[in-house]
Amino acid sequence: MNVTSLAIPDVKLVTPSVKPDARGFFLERWSEAASAAAGLPLRFAQDNHSRSTRGVLRGLHFQTGPYAQGKLIGVARGKILDVAVDLRRGSATFGGWVSSVLDDVELCQLWVPAGFAHGFLVLSEVADVLYKTDRPYAPTADAGVRWDDPTLGVDWGITDPLLSPRDALLPLLADLEAFPEGRP
Repeated sequence: MNVTSLAIPDVKLVTPSVKPDARGFFLERWSEAASAAAGLPLRFAQDNHSRSTRGVLRGLHFQTGPYAQGKLIGVARGKILDVAVDLRRGSATFGGWVSSVLDDVELCQLWVPAGFAHGFLVLSEVADVLYKTDRPYAPTADAGVRWDDPTLGVDWGITDPLLSPRDALLPLLADLEAFPEGRP
């Protein structure tokens, strides 16, 4: 596996070593040894799977305080635009964002550490998104910021995505309560 930093260095693109043959392919999605060598988490608390159709936008989500999660995101089927927004007050990249296209061809994953909001837009007819979290889901710490917040300026390439009722009502970054230094 090859791990490279994106424009916000704490967000990492994880490119697997894919072994194709006439039957299909094989790859390791996660390896303790490779993760340790790359400085990625060695323990995950939860494994999630979502299925969405073209035009669905999920996010931008995060958990607050001691429940803040890091996520390792990949696509088993389809194609998404995956976005991470830096919410670490005091960070030189606070309010900045990075994106990567993840699909079932390249099979890359994105490591989004705690302190970031995460969201994705489905670019294919259907997408199965798999993601591991390093902390369990905590409903009382569940939070988000609006996908189209003009101060963030995320370029989703779409103006009318399919949103959940919750995501449609998420606050702007300016309306969020102050976070402790370093993480939301």
